[in-house]
Amino acid sequence: MSKILIVEDESDIAELISLHLTREGHEPICVGNGLLVMPTAIAQQPEIIVLDLMLPGLDGLQIFKRLRADTRTASIPVIILTAKSQVTDKIAGLELGADDYLTKPFSPRELYLRITAVLRRVKKVTHVSEIQRGRFMLDRKNMKLFLDGAPLDLTTIEFKLLTTLMENDTAIHSRADLLRDVWGYNSDVATRTLDTHIKRLREKLGAAGEHIVTIRGTGFQFQTELPAHQPA
Repeated sequence: MSKILIVEDESDIAELISLHLTREGHEPICVGNGLLVMPTAIAQQPEIIVLDLMLPGLDGLQIFKRLRADTRTASIPVIILTAKSQVTDKIAGLELGADDYLTKPFSPRELYLRITAVLRRVKKVTHVSEIQRGRFMLDRKNMKLFLDGAPLDLTTIEFKLLTTLMENDTAIHSRADLLRDVWGYNSDVATRTLDTHIKRLREKLGAAGEHIVTIRGTGFQFQTELPAHQPA
């Protein structure tokens, strides 16, 4: 059973989602006002959040930024639920670090399958305890990165992206592969989302961002050992 926070101001939709999740054995918690999301998420610590973008009090994108900025909620996966169908709206949510999105109208069954897929990807990360690559150590159980022994905060998406690259530091990962393995999407999702997260991840790593190498025309590779002429 997973505790799932449903952020939806339309009571009929919230009730429909809640009933379906309850039948599947989960514990839904419903919130209809954007101002209540942060205190509820901090107090309840749900396994996942389903977040509508159009909300009273505070809109969904502002809420998402606050969730990711707070260490108590930064690692909680988020599925964006919105009536906006434009590609730019979907990409905006993904670039902020959303784990998935679903456009209204939708079926409760589809949402449940999306929730299950995200939770499966998150739990998969925790099976192997550590990945050690030179200066980098990933604590997969606690979803923590240590660089030269010092902890470095990453979002859920950044952690999964770095984990995927580090698991096989001899492989070159195509954009399509990373979108599938990290976000669970096929290559029809715009690759700008991936490029934005690679850029942010490199910025957080500072000089160590050099270990994430762009292979022109192919994708990305994590290189544990850099050539002598490159800065470490």
